[in-house]
This record gives sequence, C-alpha cells and structure tokens, in this order.
Amino acid sequence: MKVGVECSAGGVKEKRDGQRTRLPKLKNPVKIWKNRRQQNHTHAAGDELDYEEALQQDQQQEKDEQLEEVSRRLIIREEQLFSQDSPSEEEEDQLQQDFEALRLQIWMAVHTTFTTSSSSSSPQEQLEVLRSAVASIQQQEVQDQRWTGCLEGRVPVWRPQKCLSTHNILLQNMVESRLMKTTEDDSSGNDGLSSPLKREVCRMGKRVKEDLLTVVRMVKDCYPPHMDILNLYAGLYHQSFSARLTELAASGLETDDCSYLLFWINHYYPNEVLNHEDLVGKIKTACLGSLLLQDHLNQLEDQFLTHKEDKVKLWLNTALKKEEEGWLSGRQPELIDQYCFSPLAIDVIQVIDSSLTEFRCVIGDQTKAQRITAHLESFLSSYKKCVEEFVKGNHSNVRPVIKAHLVCQQQLRDYIIGQTGSLSEQQRHRCLDTLSALWDCGYRCFTCPIHIQLKLCFSQLWTSVWLDGSLPVIDSLLDFLNQQLTDLSDLKPGCRQSLLCALHEDVVLRYVKRMMKTKMKSREQQVGGAERMMEDARKINDFFSEGGCTESLWLGEMLCSLAEILRLHDPGSVQLEMVSVARKFPDLSDAHVSALLSLKTGLSAADVRSIRRSVEENRLLDVSTNHSPPFFSKVKVKWINNKINQMGLKT
Repeated sequence: MKVGVECSAGGVKEKRDGQRTRLPKLKNPVKIWKNRRQQNHTHAAGDELDYEEALQQDQQQEKDEQLEEVSRRLIIREEQLFSQDSPSEEEEDQLQQDFEALRLQIWMAVHTTFTTSSSSSSPQEQLEVLRSAVASIQQQEVQDQRWTGCLEGRVPVWRPQKCLSTHNILLQNMVESRLMKTTEDDSSGNDGLSSPLKREVCRMGKRVKEDLLTVVRMVKDCYPPHMDILNLYAGLYHQSFSARLTELAASGLETDDCSYLLFWINHYYPNEVLNHEDLVGKIKTACLGSLLLQDHLNQLEDQFLTHKEDKVKLWLNTALKKEEEGWLSGRQPELIDQYCFSPLAIDVIQVIDSSLTEFRCVIGDQTKAQRITAHLESFLSSYKKCVEEFVKGNHSNVRPVIKAHLVCQQQLRDYIIGQTGSLSEQQRHRCLDTLSALWDCGYRCFTCPIHIQLKLCFSQLWTSVWLDGSLPVIDSLLDFLNQQLTDLSDLKPGCRQSLLCALHEDVVLRYVKRMMKTKMKSREQQVGGAERMMEDARKINDFFSEGGCTESLWLGEMLCSLAEILRLHDPGSVQLEMVSVARKFPDLSDAHVSALLSLKTGLSAADVRSIRRSVEENRLLDVSTNHSPPFFSKVKVKWINNKINQMGLKT
C-alpha cells in the first residue's frame, strides 16, 4: 500500500490505494458557533456564547495548533512515506516543500520576537505563535535524532533539519541587526549626550536592557527551561555589544568619551542592566565576563586615570597657592559664626571626593583609587610645609590664620578617617601623621609662651613653700593660663576643646615628670606631698572642665592614684594600688614602677622586688580591652635604671 501526499489551497490530500481522500481542514469558527447555538437552543439567553467570543476562542485554538500541529502531521507523513519500500519521488518532493514552508513559518515567528506584527494579532497571540514555533523546533530535533544512524539511502534529504542550531544562528543575526539599527536610529534625539560615541553607546546599552527585560518578562515562557533562552540571549547581546565597544575603544578616544565608555563597561552595564531587579540572579554574569578584554580595559583606565591625576594635582596646587598668597598678603581669615574659617579643607575634600565618586563609576579595580589619593598625601605634605614656614615668619596675622587652619586640619582628619576603601592603610597612616604634625605646629604656636611659664612654675613643686601651702604654684599657673586662653574665643569650639585637652595633658605630664625627679627624705614629706597633689589635681581638673575638656578628666584621677601611692605606708597596700594603676595604664613600664617606688621611704629591697613582680604578674594580658590613652610612655625615666642597679633591686 502506497501513501502519497499533496498540498493544495483546499487542504492536504492523501492518496491511498489509488483513491484520494482529503484530510480535515482547519476548523471553521463560524460553523462551530452555529452548531453550538443549535445544540444549546434550550439554554437561557444569558448562558449563550457570544459570537465574537466564540470566534476569538476558536481562532486562538487554530493559531496554537497551526505550527505545532503542522509539524506533527508532517512528521507522520514522513514516517509513512519512508516506511514504504519505494517512496514516490513526487510525494517526497512535495513533503520537502512542505517542510521548507514550515521552517519558513517557524523562522518568521522567531524573527518577530521583539517586533509588533503588522497583522491584527495581539502581542499575546504573537507569543502563542512563538511558543508553537519553539515546540515545532523541539519536535524536529527529536525527529532528527530518530534518523541518526539509519542507512544513508533511506534518510530523507532534508534530515537532519538542525532547527535548533538554525534557530540560534537566527537569534545571533537578529541581535546583531537590532543593535546595528539602534546605532543608526536618530528618532530618540541626542539623548542629551554631547558626542556621537556617547549617543551610540547609550542607545546600544538601552537596547540590550530593554530586550533582555522583554525576554525575561514575556519570551522566556515560550521556551522550555532546558533551552535557557534568557542566558542564550544575554550571551548573544553581550558578544555583539562587546564587539562594537572594542571597535570604539580602538579608534582613539577623547577623555570625555573614554570616561563615558568606562562608565558603561564597569558600572551601568553590570549593575543596572545585568543586575536589574527582574534579571538579578537569573543571568550567569560570571560566564559573560567583561565587555572588553583586560588589555583594552587597562589602556582605557590608564588614559582616564592619567588625565584625572593631572586635574586633581592642578586643582589642589591651585587651591593651596591661592590660600598661601592670602596669608602672605596679611589678609585676615573670614569669620563664620564668629569663628575663624578657611575654605581650603572643603575645597580639597570636594576635589578628592568628586574625583573618587567618578572613579568608582568608571574604574573596575577599586585599588587604583590610590593613584588619586596619592595626590591628597602629597598635598598634605606641601600644606604642612607651607604652614610651618608661615609660622616661622614674623606675620601679624599668624594667630588668626592658624586658628582657621586648625579647623581645616580637623575637617581633613575626619574625612580621611571616614575614607575606608579609597586609601590604603599605609596612605591613611601617613596622611594622619602629617595632619598630626600640622596640628602640633598650630598647638605650639599658641602654647609656646605657656610652656615657658610651666617650666618656671613647676620648678617650685616639692619645695617647702609648696608643701606648706604658702606658695600657691598651681593657682598662679592657672591664672596665667586663663589670661592666655582668652585669645581663643574666635577658635571653633571643637578645635578649642582639642587644644585645651592637649594642654591639660601637657600640664599633668610636666607635673608627673617633676614628681618623679624629686628626692623625698621623710615620711612626712611624702604624706604632705600626696595631700598637695590631690588638691592640685582637683584645681587643674576644675579649670579644664570649665573650659569644656570632659575627655581629659581621667588625668585628675591618675594624679590622685599616684598621690595615693605616695601616701600609703604598708607595702601590701602600696602593691595593690600600684597594680591598679598598671591595669588602668598598660604603658606604665617597670622603669616607671621603679621610679615611683624610689620616692617611697621605708620600703625594703625585698618589698620593692615583690611589688614589681606583682605588677608584672597582674597586668592585663589583652591590652586591647583597655581603652585608656597612652600617658606614661611620654614620661622618660631612663635615669632610673642606673639607680636600680646601684640599689641592687634587679629581680
């Protein structure tokens, strides 16, 4: 029995044993609607189907089955034809033509994935046609596999169809064509962008984003999961976008275009396109890689950074030069809220911060930011030298200028401490060290006369007139400080407080240094000195507390602890107090302990060794748990080692 197939306008004709019978035509929706009315004539009018509704339903069913069903029928015809011993050449030719017509319809359905059909079909209907076309592709792939391994003479000339590979090639051509047409499309205007390159890159990037969103929102559901159509499209768009950007990068770019291209490559494309909220986690971004090869990317980034470095260096040098010219001309700093102010720090921070902000959007390797922050480091070194030279000169505006720049120093310090990702740790330390030196220069400018008076006043400590209270050393000193510090009323409160806290520490340091060099010969002298120390500590603390120095009040407590060591007589009590001080201040060394114990009379060599040993055994093992500022490390007592050796107190 021979089976042949012919196609005509009326439908598919099947001939069997010489007789021709017509396969059923596609259903006529109008007839179906009429039949339904006849079958349901007893139904209430409200239950009847509307003609338009029935028509739409049956048209939809026809379209759903159009490609998928035709593909299935052609495969059946193929199986029937090639199951015969001698297939008819006429029938074989006709079947080949029908397969070619099917493939054409499939490719038309795929080709219109992103375009609106000129017919009256809705977008949803177009997607259904695409779904049917994809199903047909899968059917044909399965049929290709069935013919694999058959004798060559028995295989249809159209097998294998390779619909899937053809589909993928078509997608690649579609993607390339859509991106090319996008670059030539001026309908969207200039997008507010200043150059042809920027407009081209922007349009291509937007096309990639819009099409990938269309795929994930609509097209993806037309494909089976194993085809991973979203990543297939993402790879094709990435490849085509990358190829065009590589051409542009090799053409020689102006700095502005270079910056914009890097912005798309390193920031917008990976963050705003591939990681769009509808795409994030669905695209295998690690497989895509960068839009440019690393060598090309490095060249562009180096071009951008070299230009940006030159700009930053020029801006910073110009700002410092302008500021310095103002100092040397005798100009007074401006007052804001009645405090001396200089805009230098704000200008510098704006230059660095804006450059780093642009850098983060343009450069992929964030460690390269150090090429920009290195110029901040250089600027601070130049800034410090300029201030130091200015202070050395006999300028009438030194004090107000330094007041303004103490504020600058604080602003720059806060900014650098807050920069956690742009500066290396080495850069941060060097910058902060430079700012500390700059602050010290300003501090010395205000406290140089005070230090002279401190030395004079403290030379009277531990004298008989100080011990009996007839010489009010600390009262005289604090009166002098009060007079000197009235000139700081136009210094910003935060900076004034920092300066006073440093002065508070300086006063107590000199006090302790003087105490440790004192030779006490009697028990009475120790007790009287301890009482006077506690009184002095209270007066000093009250003075600086009234000035707003709440952060340095621990200095008074420390002085009282040292006074208590002097006052106590029992070795065990002295030991407990010494251990307490050592635990509060980990920088209290063995030399400091020995220096304090040398002030005590009545302690035997064995007592001294026992106390020193106990201090070492009971120190805090984890120094990081103690947050006391360093103090004793600033008190040099090298002289005590010789004294220890002379007394035979080595443990």
